[in-house]
Amino acid sequence: MAEKRDYYEVLGVSRTASDAEIKKAYRTMAMKYHPDRNPGNKEAEEKFKEAAEAYDVLRDPEKRKRYDQFGHAGMGGAGAEGFGGFGGAGGMSMDDIFSMFGDIFGGHSGFGGFGGGSRGSAQQRVHRGSDLRVKVRLTLKEIATGTEKKFKVKKYVPCEHCHGSGAEGGSGMDTCPTCHGSGTVVRTQQSMFGTMQVQSPCPTCGGEGKVIRNKCHFCGGEGIVYGEETISVKIPAGVMEGMQLSMDGKGNAGKRGGIPGRLLILVEEEKHPELVRDGNDLVYNLLLPFPTAALGGSVEIPTIDGKAIVKVEPGTQPGKILRLRGKGLPEVNGYGVGDLLINVSIYVPETLSKDEKALVEKLKDAEHFKPSLSVKEKIFRKFRNFFE
Repeated sequence: MAEKRDYYEVLGVSRTASDAEIKKAYRTMAMKYHPDRNPGNKEAEEKFKEAAEAYDVLRDPEKRKRYDQFGHAGMGGAGAEGFGGFGGAGGMSMDDIFSMFGDIFGGHSGFGGFGGGSRGSAQQRVHRGSDLRVKVRLTLKEIATGTEKKFKVKKYVPCEHCHGSGAEGGSGMDTCPTCHGSGTVVRTQQSMFGTMQVQSPCPTCGGEGKVIRNKCHFCGGEGIVYGEETISVKIPAGVMEGMQLSMDGKGNAGKRGGIPGRLLILVEEEKHPELVRDGNDLVYNLLLPFPTAALGGSVEIPTIDGKAIVKVEPGTQPGKILRLRGKGLPEVNGYGVGDLLINVSIYVPETLSKDEKALVEKLKDAEHFKPSLSVKEKIFRKFRNFFE
């Protein structure tokens, strides 16, 4: 399955975009790929659905906050939670989208919600710094409580000499003489369809609409230099292997006062010597001596934050699951805590002394040392469940 694209990338907006900018970007995308304008075009239909999914998440403050922090993982997997339970763009119908976004479309048929309208003036280009990625290894105890980690990150930072402007000595910037501040140039060319106008970024100013009067000799007019920053990251409780956290503004600095990128933190889990994670539950395999299983008793069980004493009932069978409620890991969203599940295994001695062997020989034909039919059926049912 193809990796889901970043929702901001889908709509072509920055991560600091306002609600109005997000809505405007979605209207543009929706009009471009609307099925009425692209009859029978499956690719356009998928892009139309993809844009609708992105807009549904980014228009909602709570969903957007969760997405900004956890990415697609925070949307309940492949976007299902973040998109009203439709399971992502692939699981929606057109009727679903039109009913959800009537305020955008103004009805199913036609383009009543878009209007004719003329194209707005070109926006000046703003540089955006690239994202950075780091990995963080966490123990189960850190995952259970949440933690704070510090990273020393090498990256592009604003030039201190020109304060990120790229201009020497505060010389400032002038309006670009080529595009006159618009950031774009328009070329007219002939085609088989007639005269066409093609708009592209201005080659003189790179789409910024301004040119530096006197470039900074430290950064060469870029406004950024290679440096280092120590960043403190708060890791919430309940994160899991493969989850990616995001910090806006902590990536590479943007050129000439542009928007900094993100710092993406990929979570890795350290293996616990005794406990295995299963979602929010923890699993411990208890190897129980035969006398304890037969007679009952108490055993010590490891937990994330210490030890726990567990009572074993007489006649405990292999495969039995003991449960310590609330001794697992918390949900990343803060609702509920998993359990510690104890899987019982029975230890059978590999070697016996002469006296020990004689004792076992005396017991093997005893009535209560022969498995009853009900116990055999119970254990077989558990065995069969592994294959169903």
